[in-house]
Amino acid sequence: MKLFVGLGNPGAKYARNRHNIGFMALDRIRERHNLSAWRKRFQGTTSDGEIDGQRVLLLKPETYMNESGRSVGAAARFLKIGLPDLVVFHDELDLQPGKLRIKSGGGNAGHNGLRSITSHLDNDYARVRIGIGHPGRKDLVSGYVLHDFSRADGDWIDPLLDAIADAAGWLARGDSARFQTEIARQLGDDGAKPARRAGESSKSPPTGQSRPPSGRQDPAARAGNRPPRPSQRDLARNAAASTPRQEAASQGSGRTALGDKLKQLLGRRTFNNKDRKGS
Repeated sequence: MKLFVGLGNPGAKYARNRHNIGFMALDRIRERHNLSAWRKRFQGTTSDGEIDGQRVLLLKPETYMNESGRSVGAAARFLKIGLPDLVVFHDELDLQPGKLRIKSGGGNAGHNGLRSITSHLDNDYARVRIGIGHPGRKDLVSGYVLHDFSRADGDWIDPLLDAIADAAGWLARGDSARFQTEIARQLGDDGAKPARRAGESSKSPPTGQSRPPSGRQDPAARAGNRPPRPSQRDLARNAAASTPRQEAASQGSGRTALGDKLKQLLGRRTFNNKDRKGS
């Protein structure tokens, strides 16, 4: 059996707090997989059932955040659940809102709920870190996590919770890496391919290519019907070759004009000599 623990504070007053994102994740998992109704148990509320054929118990401690370990420890010891089968969902200040990472063991990053669990059990359990962002200053943290999410946060909360619920089967089977990959795929996070939107064709063009607008010929096809443009090098070569021909033509026309002028002068001279002889 797997024990999924969501961290938060009990009561309607805290229900929409940033600190309660762990509770929200478990609520969505229970709804998605039709697990049993919540009931009081182990100083918290529990729901159980199967996710992808794996037996799972959900637990939301009601001891308040700082004493979460009392509830988690009681459940783990009674059900003989070892640390490899314990997964804790919690808010993470060091991740941007909407980001999710999973790790096993490591530090608690000042999170009092994790610190309490570690003190009652040990540290080598899986943590699903759900990013809520940081207020910017340490003295603002308490008020920030105990404040409700803004209306704009709804743009990422619901898609993320849906992705967590959809991928929960991988956690139930102990494949935390595939769990994170599936969430990234659904959300289009970290370069993963986003899920196709409704109405999109599955035969969409490869990345970096696009179909030409309807009724317009592809520019590449139009270019193929035109003669190739001469390069700058060809233009320069043609200009250099034409220059001597132009100079030769100019010199030839000059010599022709000079010859015509000489003929005119000689003709006049001959004519004048005849006049003298006749006189």
